[in-house]
Amino acid sequence: MFTNSISPSFSPALKSHLEAQCNFATELSRKLVDTAQQLSELHLRLAQDLLQEWSSASQQLLCARDTGEFMSLAAAQLQPSSNKLQQYQQQLGNLVANANVEMNRTAENHLPEARRTAVAFADEVVRKTAEETEKATQRQREMIERMHATAPSNGAGRSRDTGRQSDQAH
Repeated sequence: MFTNSISPSFSPALKSHLEAQCNFATELSRKLVDTAQQLSELHLRLAQDLLQEWSSASQQLLCARDTGEFMSLAAAQLQPSSNKLQQYQQQLGNLVANANVEMNRTAENHLPEARRTAVAFADEVVRKTAEETEKATQRQREMIERMHATAPSNGAGRSRDTGRQSDQAH
């Protein structure tokens, strides 16, 4: 996906792992956006339905001849609105449940690849760390050998100088 945009100094294992993570995040984001869109559509349908009902109900209530007719019309309007809200609640629950299923499916599809690439990257880091540790150890050995090779053969003068430097440091 974006392998060419990653710095060439990154290892192939890291590139692969980053790409797997990016693909996972991208698909999760798509699922979230789809769910948000469905949620918006559900809200919009509810709002439109309720506005239509309330508009119709207010027209009927305005035409009521007396208080008794007004009360009976108002009571009759409560049931359809209540049904709309129950339908909305059920649709909302279904939408959330479906979104949860989709998120879990996405995770199940992407996590094995992410796990595989993470293990490959960790193995590469361990291998490179071991190689670099071995190189550093070898350099230290060589430096110690050079120091011993260039040191005076009778260690007496060296000990005195080192002792004086150590006393001056304290």
